[in-house]
Order: sequence, then structure tokens, then C-alpha cells
Amino acid sequence: MIYQYTALRNTEKVKGELEAGSPKEVAESLKLNKLFPIDIREKKPSPLKGLNSMFNKVAFQDVTYMTRQFAIMLNAGLTLIDSISIIKKQVAKPALSNMLTEIDKNLRDGKTFSQSLTKYPKQFSHFYVALVRSGEASGKLDQILGKLAEHLESQRAFQQKIRNALIYPTVIILAMVSMMFIMFTFVMPKLLSLYDNFQVELPKSTQNIMAVSNFMEANWVWVLIGIIAFIIALSRAAKTEKGKVLIDTYVFKLPVLGNIVKTAGLVDATRTMSILISSGVPILDSLLIVKDVNSNILFKKAFERITKKVERGISIGTAMTTEPIFPESLVQMTIVGEQTGHLDETLLKLAEYFQTESEMAIKGMLTLIEPLILIFLGLSVGFLVMAIISPIFTLTGSMQ
Repeated sequence: MIYQYTALRNTEKVKGELEAGSPKEVAESLKLNKLFPIDIREKKPSPLKGLNSMFNKVAFQDVTYMTRQFAIMLNAGLTLIDSISIIKKQVAKPALSNMLTEIDKNLRDGKTFSQSLTKYPKQFSHFYVALVRSGEASGKLDQILGKLAEHLESQRAFQQKIRNALIYPTVIILAMVSMMFIMFTFVMPKLLSLYDNFQVELPKSTQNIMAVSNFMEANWVWVLIGIIAFIIALSRAAKTEKGKVLIDTYVFKLPVLGNIVKTAGLVDATRTMSILISSGVPILDSLLIVKDVNSNILFKKAFERITKKVERGISIGTAMTTEPIFPESLVQMTIVGEQTGHLDETLLKLAEYFQTESEMAIKGMLTLIEPLILIFLGLSVGFLVMAIISPIFTLTGSMQ
């Protein structure tokens, strides 16, 4: 529950919100932060609650910022509790402030930092918590958080590049589909109705256009319902294991885009594995974490099978040889890394290589897709214009 409070800091009144199980918990949390509670009451739900929560939730960039701040402050000799107090003064988002307050309370209650983070699985993945736990065990939490911040920043920048690259073709394709829908449903029927009163055989292209436009004019509501139903069915199928396998398999087979998605998955897997191993996380635990944090079901299944083989004493590189999803370069470099004892460094270099490959593929896709879209638009418009104008020549010829 969310509680609103009014408290005193010395003689200054402070108002705010806290997420807690009861008013008593809110009061205890305030006292720990040297605040004297005056009034605590449950926050009434707002009509815009869903909209507020969407903008107020702790986002990926918030976690990245917080991790970097923790790394800097711990390296400077501050304690975790002092670091939290400083970061809380810098953040404006209530959700992030509330989360830091709860983490602070858990630390004061004697829990470790990693135990406190497990209460927020949406913000802190298994990978994040495992690295923090490793840092606590080794006494190098500041260094681990520094590595983690670099990883999150790199991951965010890479994902942003992919999203930005896909925005242009997505917008163009949606605009084309919308325009074609409007043309065939509302514009074409009115234009082509001019030829209904003329007793002349229309060209085949015009007849085909008329058939499609007449169908769309009569059934456009059902067409829209069908499209919406298809999207809903696809989103539900994407939540099931079989649906994920089918969708991810199909995406991998797409020209250009499939290679980008696959390479992006390899970047995440190799970089995550490298950081885990270099931070002292055991190989088996690292494989399980990589499996859990990977969003692609095909990679998940592959790492699940590899983990079982490694448990039986087979090396990671050898286990990878039976998985077609992994390229030969990754398999061979992993074997070399295991033999030389520098698997973490080898995987990091592979991650950098795959990221470069993915970025080059994105540039190639954008270079290719722009002329293809223009050619398609030109041919489509040309076909429609000819289908509409060519009957005029037929009518002119019949009149003569």
C-alpha cells in the first residue's frame, strides 16, 4: 500500500509517500531517517492511477544511474547507507525514492544488499543480484558495481541503436499499410464508381482493383476486427512456450532482421557470461543466470542443454558444438578460452565482435530498406494510377 505522510525534520515540515504494509512500518522507516511522523494516511487511488504508475515506475535507466552512483560512492569510501541517503536527495521520481527507502530499511535491519534487491525482481535481475552477492563475498562490491554499471550502460546504448534503426522502417510500413487501407476502403470505390454506367469492358487490372475495393468497402469493419483479433492471438501465443519457440524461430529466418536479432542475443549472452566469470561466479551458476536473463527462448533452451552437459563434466565449448544456434567462431573461441584459462576475456572480445557485426548489419539494413521502400511505393502508385486511368483510354476509343 502507498501511504502519504507528514513529518518533522528538526522544525521543518516534510511531506512524501512511502510503500509499506502498515502505518507502523511507515513510522519506523521515517524514524530511521531521523524524521518525526505527524500524520500518516493511506493514499486514495487516483482515476489516473494506471497512467501515473506507467510514468512513475523504476525504469532501466534509473537502475543504471543508481548503479553508477553506488559504484562511485563506494569507491570513494562511503557506506551503502550513506550512499543511499545521498542518492535519495538527487532523485525526483517517488517510485525510485520509495525503493531506496525500503532497501535502506532492510540494510539497517541487518540484511545484505543482495538480499534487499531480491524484493525487486523486475528492476534487479538474477544476473544483477548474483554479481552483487559475489561482490559482497569478495569484498569488491565497488568494483563489481562499476563493471555492472558499464555493462548496463553498454546494453542500454546497444538496445537504443537497434530500436532507433527499426523506428524508420516500422513507421514507413505502418504508414503504407494505413494509406492502402484508406485508399481501398474509402477513396477507390468513389473513383471507380464513375465507370459503372459505361457499357465497356474494363482492363483486368481495373477489375481486380474494383473487386478488392468493393470488398473492403463492404467489410472494412470485419477486416479491422480480424486484424485486432490476430494481434491479440499473436500476443497471447507469445506468452506460451510453444508460441515463443515458433515466433523466435520464424524471426531468426527473416532476411537481415533475423541475423540482427540473433547477433544481439549473442552479444548479451557472451558479455553477461564474461562479467559473471570474471566476478568469481561459478561456471554452472553463470550458465543458469545467462539462461534466465536471456529473453529469446531458443537461446534459453540451448543454454539449458549446455548446463546439463557441463554438469556431467563436458566443457562449455564442447557442449556448444551440438547447438546450431551458436556460430563456429563462438564455439572455437570458447574452447580456446577454456584451454588458456582466459574464458572471461575471450567472451568479452567475442561480445565486442558480435556487437560490431550487429551494428554493421543494422547500417546495411537501413541502406537496403530505403531504396526498396521507394521502389515499392513507386510501383504501387504507378499500378493504381494505370488501373484508374487506362479505362479512360478504352472509353475514348469506344466513342470514336
